Amino acid sequence: MTARLHISPLPYREDPLAYFSSLRQRPGAILLDSGKPAAPGGRYDIISCDPLSVLTVDGQSIIRVDDEVCDSCTPFLAQQALLDSLALELPDSDLPFLGGLIGYWGYDLGRSLEPVGESSRQVVALPASRIGLYDWALIQDHREQQSWLVATNDRRDQVLGWLQQPSTTAQDFRLLSPFEGELDRSGYAERFAVVQDYIRAGDCYQINLAQRFSARYRGDLWSAYLHLRQATPTPFAGFQAWHTNQGEQAILSLSPERFLHCRADGHVETRPIKGTRPRGTTPEEDRRLANELAASLKDRAENVMIVDLLRNDLGRVCRPGSVKVPQLCGLESYANVHHLVSVVCGELAEGKRPLDLLAAAFPGGSITGAPKVRAMQIIDELEPSRRSVYCGSLGFVDVRGNMDTSIAIRTAVADGERIHLWGGGGLVADSDVEAEYTETLDKIRHLMEALTRQKHDME
Repeated sequence: MTARLHISPLPYREDPLAYFSSLRQRPGAILLDSGKPAAPGGRYDIISCDPLSVLTVDGQSIIRVDDEVCDSCTPFLAQQALLDSLALELPDSDLPFLGGLIGYWGYDLGRSLEPVGESSRQVVALPASRIGLYDWALIQDHREQQSWLVATNDRRDQVLGWLQQPSTTAQDFRLLSPFEGELDRSGYAERFAVVQDYIRAGDCYQINLAQRFSARYRGDLWSAYLHLRQATPTPFAGFQAWHTNQGEQAILSLSPERFLHCRADGHVETRPIKGTRPRGTTPEEDRRLANELAASLKDRAENVMIVDLLRNDLGRVCRPGSVKVPQLCGLESYANVHHLVSVVCGELAEGKRPLDLLAAAFPGGSITGAPKVRAMQIIDELEPSRRSVYCGSLGFVDVRGNMDTSIAIRTAVADGERIHLWGGGGLVADSDVEAEYTETLDKIRHLMEALTRQKHDME
C-alpha cells in the first residue's frame, strides 16, 4: 500500500542542534549538518531516525538488510533495490529529500568495485557501508529560513511526539590518552620515498598518502561532535552513532568537501578540493597564505590532475559532451584552512541513476590520486591500516533521484573505546616530504586540539 507524504512547517532554528538533540538517542538517528550559522556554503540540514530498514556491508563485502544476508548482489545494486522498495505518494516539492537512503559509504567499499589489494589491516571495525531507508525527514532550509517535516500522517504524529520530549543534554566527553600516530616522521618519510619511486616509474601522477591517529576516550560522542563543530564549522558535516555488541560506533564528520550532487533532472556536480594552506594569525598573514596558495603551480597542477580524473569518472555515466568545468582552482576559505576548489558538471545519460554515478566515481579522486585504481593499490600497500569511513562519503539519495554526498575528510571515527582521525595529502613529483608531513597535521590539528581542550575544560 502506498502512503502519501505530507510537508508540514516547523519553527525555524539557526542550527539543527536542538532538533537533533531530541532525536539523537533513537535508533538510526542521523544528522546531515550544513554547519549553520557559522559555516559558509551550506544550505540544508537533514535529520531523521527510526529507518524502515538498515543495509550494511562488512569488510568482506557481505551485505545484510537488517538481519538477512543478501546473496548474489553487489553493494550498490542492493542499495538501489532497497531504495526502489520505498512506496510513497510524493507531493510536488523543491526540498532535497522526500524519503530514501541516508548514511555512509566507507572508503573500503571501493574494494567491491576495483582490485585494490589486501595488504593493509582492518583496525577499525565499522562496516564498509551503513545505509538506512528513511520514510521521513526534518529539513531546514537556511537560505529561506524555513523548517519542514516531511512525513506520512502516522509518522508525522510520531515525530511530533518525539520532538516534544525534552532535549537530551550532552554529557561529559574526555580523552583518556593523547592522539598517537600510526606512523612517525621517519615512517612517513619512508613511504613518501616509495611514492616518489612509483611516480618516477610512471605508475601514477599523484598519490594521496594518509596517516591515522588514535586516542582512547570515554563519554558522550555527541558532546565531542559539538566541540568539533564549534572549532571548525563546515558545510558538509554529519553525525551518526549506533551501538554494537563491541560497544558504540560513530562518525563525527566536519567535511568541507562536496563529492557528488545530483538533481532529479539529472544535473551532476562535483567539487574537488586539492591544495591547502592554514589560515593566518593576522589579516596580513592570512592574505599572504591565500595568495601563496592561489599562485602555487604545484597545488594547481594537483587540482587539475584530479579534475581530469573526475571528468573521466563522470563521463562513464553522463551524456557525451555534457561534462564541463565551470570553475578551475577557485580559492575558498574555511575556519582553519584555505583550499583550491574546482567544479565539474555533467548530465546523467539516459537510463543512469544517482547510485550508478556514485559507483562510477567512488571513492573520490581527490583522496586517491591518479590513475585512481593504481593509486588505490599503492595506498593499500603503504598505509598500515585501512581507512574505514575516512575518504568515503556521507550523504543521501532520495526516491526522485536527488543525491548529495560529501568526501569524508576531517572526520573522526569512534569504535569501541578508541577514536580515530586521519590526515593526508596528494603527493606529486615535486612534493617536499617535510611540507607534506606538516600538511597532514595541519588538516586535523584543530580537531585534535578541540577534543583535547574538552578534556581539560571538564577537569
